[in-house]
Amino acid sequence: MNTRPTRPGDGPFTERTPRVVAARALTRRAGRDKAGRFLAEGAQAVREALRWAAEGRGRVHEVFVTDPSGDLAAAATEAGVRVSTVTDRAAAGLSETVTPQGIVAVCDLLDVPLANALAGSPALVAVLVGVADPGNAGTVIRVADAAGADAVLLAGHTVDPHNGKCVRASTGSIFHLPIARAASVPDVLAACRDAGLELVAADGYATEDVESATPAAPTAWVFGSEAHGLPAEVLESVDRALRVPLYGGAESLNLATAAAVCLYATAWRRRRDQREGISGR
Repeated sequence: MNTRPTRPGDGPFTERTPRVVAARALTRRAGRDKAGRFLAEGAQAVREALRWAAEGRGRVHEVFVTDPSGDLAAAATEAGVRVSTVTDRAAAGLSETVTPQGIVAVCDLLDVPLANALAGSPALVAVLVGVADPGNAGTVIRVADAAGADAVLLAGHTVDPHNGKCVRASTGSIFHLPIARAASVPDVLAACRDAGLELVAADGYATEDVESATPAAPTAWVFGSEAHGLPAEVLESVDRALRVPLYGGAESLNLATAAAVCLYATAWRRRRDQREGISGR
């Protein structure tokens, strides 16, 4: 395996170099699914990807850089990862941002089987049902990570968590906790119940609110899309529904903000109960 940056005499790879062409295909979901790989762009994402690989949880296959003298290029080389220098135009072809960051890692897909994500008596899980916006999904993954959640589950027709915008919105958190995808929403909810989790839906029309009825761990918070919320059949199948109270004049909260309130409410109660010696995971 080549573990050195591209030599100056070799010249940087261009947008026509076969490995760059293959990597560019990973900007599309079909390409990611076919190759079993995705792109993590930017210093923070690449740093977390290298740490994830070092912990044996996946593999970073290659790092493309416009500047091979950087610390992350050196860290990748030291870890035995192929580092390839590319032109600015090639880097732009691998980027889904207006301003390419000049460093992209090719990584194994992150998602794991549903049973694996829920193994080990989880105490707090976020379930996204039909969430199509990658920015929202990535931000919820970041929030779940910050709140100490054990997993994020994507149920039904949801966005691919390996979408470039989703990966960027997670700011590296996508490498920190188990992510699972399943097409069947009932299967995901059943798996949560089997893992001992209470199913609590975030619903703006619920009669109870998260302040007066904060759920204790173990809890699976179920969130729907920002545009449509949760389907009626999902609301009928959960254990209960809670809303985030609005004290000012705002009509509503966006998905990521509501998820932050809900997940942290349970995380805070869990820690308070642990301090007071109340039974809970």
